[in-house]
Amino acid sequence: MRRLPDMTWHDWLGLTAAVLALVAIVLAVWVARRQAAGRLGHPGAAGAPAAAAEVLTGPDDEERPLVAFVANPSKPDVAALRTQVVKACSERYLPEPLWLETTVEDPGVGQAREAVERGAKLVVAVGGDGTVRAVAEALVHTDVPMALLPLGTGNLLARNLDIPVGDPAAAITAALDGKDRTIDVGWVAVQRWAAADAEDPDEEVTGPAADPDPDREHIFLVIGGVGFDAAMVASTDEDLKAKVGWIAYFVAGVQHLHGRRSRVRVKLDGRAWQELRLRSLLVGNCGKLPGGLQLLPDAVLDDGWLDIAAIDTRGGVAGWAQLLGEVVLQGFGLRNPLPARIGRIDHTRARSVEMQLSGGEHVQLDGDVLGQVAELAARVDPGALVVRVPAPAS
Repeated sequence: MRRLPDMTWHDWLGLTAAVLALVAIVLAVWVARRQAAGRLGHPGAAGAPAAAAEVLTGPDDEERPLVAFVANPSKPDVAALRTQVVKACSERYLPEPLWLETTVEDPGVGQAREAVERGAKLVVAVGGDGTVRAVAEALVHTDVPMALLPLGTGNLLARNLDIPVGDPAAAITAALDGKDRTIDVGWVAVQRWAAADAEDPDEEVTGPAADPDPDREHIFLVIGGVGFDAAMVASTDEDLKAKVGWIAYFVAGVQHLHGRRSRVRVKLDGRAWQELRLRSLLVGNCGKLPGGLQLLPDAVLDDGWLDIAAIDTRGGVAGWAQLLGEVVLQGFGLRNPLPARIGRIDHTRARSVEMQLSGGEHVQLDGDVLGQVAELAARVDPGALVVRVPAPAS
């Protein structure tokens, strides 16, 4: 038998290094495969379900769903949020998302339409209620879902859809991993703007009445209102709102506690006109407000109806106190049956509403002031919008 040559310590060192290198390569490949499987099953998960292999061997990136984010750049931390959403899409093996920023001239309608034209299968509104309204206006009747990344003061639709508010990471998860549902939207058409001097109805109309598209309808998703609530929104201090959030609306409301009651003529579903004296008339699609307040307890987002609340108070502060009590009770599913109340909310519902506002009144839609209006019409648009909501807990 031929004798193997003796190995020097240099030879043994080289052999040992080669074996260690081979082991390191095998370990690296094994770890990389485990990490990839974990990302495909759930970001950060240790293992992957059987479906992960289908994603890995499925269509290439260009064929996977494209997500667009329509972002209001005036909101804080938006730049950092962009990095976060790109990372979230990458972890889910989605294409790099579109990032389209709103402008003063276009608060999101044009950007959302551009996203659809470029093939987006999901459009995420990043901002407050104004951005949400604008994106929704572009997506109605398109079957492209709208998701929400709420960064505003009220975040009204997000609260009514149980989308996390104040937790961007959770909202991103809801947007990318949630489920779709169809909801109604409301539309308001201004038939006549208030005169520049509301005391003189013959005076030439200015401001919003100069709208080049007078037949345009304005979308709302939560609540539109005339009277006290709209005047409160119109007088809210923007700097205070940036500091204390939705509480600034209540601070502004104190200024109007002793304001006049409004004279309103109302027609529901084409029936006879009704003459009302009230503080506010609300027309809503859903009714949950910040602070857990429930203004429209019977409102359902997908029932094909507008819920209407006539709010009135007399007796000064005592009337407002009783009214606040009525709102709080509604949140617990309770109603005050007593007829002689100095602060009250009367509820009904309709598919269309017409209003004539004596002298003109402020009108707000989802917390955005539309202007001072003398006549308007509102209607429900059933099942017009697809929205992305959090997936049910497993």
